[in-house]
Amino acid sequence: MVRDPTEGLWQFCDSGRAAEVVPELPALQLEQDPIHRHKDVLAHTIAVTAKTEPILTLRLAALLHDIGKPATRSFVHGKVTFRHHEAVGAKMARKRMRALEYEPAMVKDVTELVRLSGRFKGYGDGWSDSAVRRYAREAGPLLGELNKLIRSDCTTRNRSKEARLNRLIDEMEGRIVDLAKEEAEAAKRPQIDGQAVMERYEVRGGPIVGKALQFLLVIKNEEGDLPIEALHERLDAWWADNGPSNPS
Repeated sequence: MVRDPTEGLWQFCDSGRAAEVVPELPALQLEQDPIHRHKDVLAHTIAVTAKTEPILTLRLAALLHDIGKPATRSFVHGKVTFRHHEAVGAKMARKRMRALEYEPAMVKDVTELVRLSGRFKGYGDGWSDSAVRRYAREAGPLLGELNKLIRSDCTTRNRSKEARLNRLIDEMEGRIVDLAKEEAEAAKRPQIDGQAVMERYEVRGGPIVGKALQFLLVIKNEEGDLPIEALHERLDAWWADNGPSNPS
């Protein structure tokens, strides 16, 4: 939890202590292949951890986010790949943290951050609003920490590449805020608007339309969005009892 844990983490690994306490960590120091020349994942992991804020959940997630790579490493067309390493790593992180007797809530949060650590990939290719909502929904209360982890996971020396990643995350965070505002506004409105009510029952408006809209809003607040046909049936039944020909 020191400001820069780099030196301490290297000492932890080089002394052999990590192999006893968290053997998944030194396992990241993958053998360097002179042909494929893939990254030393341990060096990357320590660099990522050093970039994060001193928040225990975030630091642990950074430290463990790539531990699934050795188990998923393969070579395809001369390139190293780590398919589904986040899912595998999440299971490994859960097992190790439980063995180290972390609190269940901490285990749950760190494991979830590891599992979601690769979700942002592909955003730059274009995400729909539903994909952005799904990302935010999956992250839930960990959204802020997940985005911080993703920012820290960029350890490239290419400044333009790092700047692009941060711009994309900024953009996505802005979209999440905008979509949340839209959903909040939509929650205040019934599925069927006043114009549709007036056209359906051939009335010009007035208090009865307001009461119908209030009835529809109660349904939405209590039951969520319903199929429009079912909603029309409910509204027709209400109108039969409360419409202009049957004031009550």
